[in-house]
Amino acid sequence: MKYFLLSFFIVHSLYATSLDIVELYRTKGIKAVEKEISNQLKTKTYWDYNLKNKEVVNGYYESIQYVMICQKDLKDIRLYDTKKKEHLFNSDVFVGKAKGDKKVEGDLKTPIGAYKLTRRITNVDPFYGPLALTTNYPNLYDKSQGKTGHGIWIHGLPLNQERDDYTQGCIALDNTKIKKLDNKINISNSVLVISEKKLNTVSKKDMSIVLSNIFQWRDAWVASDIKNYLSFYAKDFKKSNGQSLQKFSKYKKRVFSKNETKTIEFYNINIIPYPNDLNKKLFKIVMDEKYKTKNHKFNGKKELYVEVLEDKISILTES
Repeated sequence: MKYFLLSFFIVHSLYATSLDIVELYRTKGIKAVEKEISNQLKTKTYWDYNLKNKEVVNGYYESIQYVMICQKDLKDIRLYDTKKKEHLFNSDVFVGKAKGDKKVEGDLKTPIGAYKLTRRITNVDPFYGPLALTTNYPNLYDKSQGKTGHGIWIHGLPLNQERDDYTQGCIALDNTKIKKLDNKINISNSVLVISEKKLNTVSKKDMSIVLSNIFQWRDAWVASDIKNYLSFYAKDFKKSNGQSLQKFSKYKKRVFSKNETKTIEFYNINIIPYPNDLNKKLFKIVMDEKYKTKNHKFNGKKELYVEVLEDKISILTES
């Protein structure tokens, strides 16, 4: 905590001089300093400054290192390293025979969205080449939209037979290329982003809105401020367990009425642009969460799908 505070106030003296911070600590203690930090995290001004010299056109990443972007109309896949800030790989690909976003099982479409890689398989049918990387389609957002289907992979080409110039929905690469791709990534900290056409460039303004709103939402949660907390949710919100906004609100009102003292920490925040055919400004947020009350603890992954509407996020679904 000490190193975080020191770094914060050295780098971000935009908000107050070091003497101001020392005086705040001297007169009101460390809790007052922590409160000031928390307040700054909720402001777009802070995040505008934080992102000033950062590249966010492909998203904001604190722990995900490898971003694969597949543009279906160009039949192309590119690999970007968020730590080294460079492109590592690109290749032609085969995609689903039918255009558009995947909706149902068997529609021969490659889905549009953002997906994690779940497994690396080398013992595959020769039709899929030397190896396959499986995705988590349908993801949480897909399921909330009623989409069906399964088995969307990145794989190679048949080892000993001819093949068509399309797939049933997967992404297929030349066998030498998929081996090269496999050697360059770690699937545990990779994401696959699939778009129909060119992926819209992410603006720093939108990224500042998302980041500041995450911490506004968190503080409303910490304070059990139910009205402010629920204002971040879309009317057609659907929880991962299928709860509608109405049922989710009733549940949260019961929980918040206890007014328990709680701490909530977010770290390893990753904000991924989410391509879609709805013409919406969507983002997938994946981060680590530490939640603690007197009677309950949680330490694990938090996943949100949000839409940016003017200067606020609207949460569509979460886990």
